[in-house]
Amino acid sequence: MTINLLNYDGKGLVDYCIGIGEKPFRAKQLLRWIHQFGIADFDLMSDLAKSLREKLATQAIIELPSIISDHEAIDGTRKWLLSVDAGNSIETVFIPETSRGTLCVSSQVGCALACTFCSTGKQGFNRNLTVAEIIGQLWIANKLLQTHAGNDIMPHTKKAVTNVVMMGMGEPLANFENVVTALNLMLDDHAYGLSRRRVTVSTSGLVPAIDRLREHCPVALAVSLHAPNDALRDQLVPINKKYPIKELLAACQRYLPAAPRDFITFEYVMLNGVNDSVVHARELVKLVQDVPCKFNLIPFNSFSDSGFKRSSTEAIRVFCDVLIQAGVVTTVRKTRGDDIAAACGQLAGQVKDKTRRLTRLKIDTIQ
Repeated sequence: MTINLLNYDGKGLVDYCIGIGEKPFRAKQLLRWIHQFGIADFDLMSDLAKSLREKLATQAIIELPSIISDHEAIDGTRKWLLSVDAGNSIETVFIPETSRGTLCVSSQVGCALACTFCSTGKQGFNRNLTVAEIIGQLWIANKLLQTHAGNDIMPHTKKAVTNVVMMGMGEPLANFENVVTALNLMLDDHAYGLSRRRVTVSTSGLVPAIDRLREHCPVALAVSLHAPNDALRDQLVPINKKYPIKELLAACQRYLPAAPRDFITFEYVMLNGVNDSVVHARELVKLVQDVPCKFNLIPFNSFSDSGFKRSSTEAIRVFCDVLIQAGVVTTVRKTRGDDIAAACGQLAGQVKDKTRRLTRLKIDTIQ
């Protein structure tokens, strides 16, 4: 049985090398070839012993998701549809900006949390992504976006991806072990060398997993809040029924001492007539008064049968002003890539839904 080396972080590769009778330092060489240089052919890894290259050729592979489609929006946002197995695909989005390039990475095929305003949640859920399928998204993006200076085998590369946000399809903390292993690769100086401040995990509020992330890999944390009280959040973000706002905010407080930033980012999608009133804004101010935080207000991005509408520009401005005047750092996210359905909340991919959610929704609608 061949082993996909993309499933291993640095420690995993050390164990693998020792297991096949090789010195531990070979792991660092493999990390650099695979992740820094984007090389998937063992024969091209010139500083590995020939005997090791031959061994790897028979025992290991570097297998990536395959690209189904590649679309670029008018604003330069780029979206890839990637096949991860027969019938299942995921979406990955690159957002270029003047000072950085952000890659939005998926962690699951679909999502089981069923947030009502999210296209991914409407698709149902099939499975967790493997480490190779998660880190493979970054590998592919770097390979397709980087500029080369040097030869094709060992190029000096300028990587376009400077930031990674785990905000694609799925709930990252519901796929904890694989996501953390992928995060380790993103942070490893022999792999992608990103700083903890430039890697963000977004969660809908899995409280025990937030505590685990603090212990194992405390990167920047973003929390999908979307409501100022439990009654409304229960409707929009059903996981709130298990981990209500009070417990979630306590977990955020516990996370802060280990976080690479001295604040938590709260994401808040703006839904017309649902959560966008001045009353809601004032509730939020009281809610987070003891939590160092910033708010990222997200104009709702529509998708088929969503049942919601985007808040007006004026409503978003007034809401934002209430927060800012109360001393809460607040930004309004610029909508990017909506012409290719690559904006926040629009990612869907193709999901063989094991939860039969769509069938249940149709039955509920008929009844």
